[in-house]
Amino acid sequence: MTQRFSIHPENPQPRLIRQAAEMLSAGGLLVYPTDSCYAFGCAVGDKASMETIRRLRDLDSKHPFTLVCRDLSELSLYARIDNAAYRILKAHTPGPYTFLLEATREVPRRLMEPKRRTIGLRIPDHRVVQALLEIHNAPLMSCTLMLPDLEDPPVEASALYDRLKGRVSLIIDSGFCLSIPTTVVDLMGEVPEVVRQGGGSFPLL
Repeated sequence: MTQRFSIHPENPQPRLIRQAAEMLSAGGLLVYPTDSCYAFGCAVGDKASMETIRRLRDLDSKHPFTLVCRDLSELSLYARIDNAAYRILKAHTPGPYTFLLEATREVPRRLMEPKRRTIGLRIPDHRVVQALLEIHNAPLMSCTLMLPDLEDPPVEASALYDRLKGRVSLIIDSGFCLSIPTTVVDLMGEVPEVVRQGGGSFPLL
């Protein structure tokens, strides 16, 4: 059964956020808003939900997922961050960026890019997901909500219920979201490299 919560984008209702966090902890797959697009999210380590996301999006086994974190302190548990990378992260989080960094041992191997052992991490600037992360007390394993027959991510969650009914646990409807994905920035080299231009401006320096 798929539930649908209408959660205010600026003043999220605590009762509904707690219920959403409980669903995550119980192995639920959520649709939730971010500062870029609506996204799929589940608890880190939830293999079943990750496979459901792959089926819904028609992704192969190599497609990377992103860890969505509350803040830099949490992010640093999952990535190795040197001084130069830290300055960029501090200046541009929270925001519509995904940063590629070297993963630590805290990251499940299936979430890493296998050759470089990198992980995509981000801290979104959206009160609903920030409240959810705070109650869940852990990152989300996440992927942009992009369905195979759509050219762009949907901007309204209300249009998703019939399509995803019975396939996700919860749809959080917070009204309009952008359909522009994050800007993906590779911080593994000496100079930051934009892998995908999205909602975040560049250069970062």
